[in-house]
Amino acid sequence: MYYSSERQIHNENPKHILRKLTVIGIFISILVFLFLGVYRPSQTIISPLPQSDIFTFFLPLFTQKKNPDDLKKIITDSVGDAFPQYSIVVKDLQNDFSLQINENIIFTGASINKLFIFGALYYLVQKGEIDPDKKIVIQKDDVQDYGTGSIRYDPAGTAYSIKTLAQLMMQKSDNTAAYILGRHVIGMDKIQQLIESWGITQTDMENNKTSNADVARLMEKIYREKIANKALTIEMLSFLKNGAIEDRIPALLPKGTIIYHKTGNGIGFLHDAGIVVGPKTTYYIGMFTGDVQNEKETIQKLATLSRQIYDFIK
Repeated sequence: MYYSSERQIHNENPKHILRKLTVIGIFISILVFLFLGVYRPSQTIISPLPQSDIFTFFLPLFTQKKNPDDLKKIITDSVGDAFPQYSIVVKDLQNDFSLQINENIIFTGASINKLFIFGALYYLVQKGEIDPDKKIVIQKDDVQDYGTGSIRYDPAGTAYSIKTLAQLMMQKSDNTAAYILGRHVIGMDKIQQLIESWGITQTDMENNKTSNADVARLMEKIYREKIANKALTIEMLSFLKNGAIEDRIPALLPKGTIIYHKTGNGIGFLHDAGIVVGPKTTYYIGMFTGDVQNEKETIQKLATLSRQIYDFIK
């Protein structure tokens, strides 16, 4: 009996053995990937940019594909009749999930349009056409004495580097910094030509008009290092964190979530657009509103929508 069993093993078809080994190999691989999904050793974060690792590569294999219609229903049920006019765009930057609601409606951009000045500036810095350390002396006629920003309170003749003006424009939404960078350092016509070459075709810099779809294109380009190199991109993203207004996209998100974004405020409209980076997700979110009647309630609703979208995407 013993010899018969041994003979049977030795005479087993090699193809059958290969199939068994293949099945065992696949089973072991699945266990390894599941283990990686549960246990990931803590690592020092050296960059806010997305990391290419085996976990991210195989993540789609173990996540259920999301239906944009499900998120759309959550949003429309939540909005109800609160917004007379609005646009919401969500795009997961780790897979092919996206949702567009009224993405091509043209809104007054307000300070959202500072993103286009910002993108054009760093593109030209990357090309060596602009020196970010060059000092600009503020003249009396440059001061934009309205809205947000602190430069307008400084005495004429105060000097700032171009890099500092960019930081103040994004983090403090400084209107004087935006005016100097847009009008004097770059030129509005050049900004318009650049963004159109990037496929941003619904934005009018001179008249401060844009769409959620255009802002989504720009933010993804910035994040994916399509505007500037890695070092400059890290600097850009650092200027898009911890802004003066954090009451919309970031307001209700979990502690530790990273948000690179820019708000826009004006009479009758409130916007916020940016990139959200969570533990296992990275996505663009743009929320634009028009004909706003109650600013406080609109801001609260936008914060709630941001959290609902985060919970769905994660």
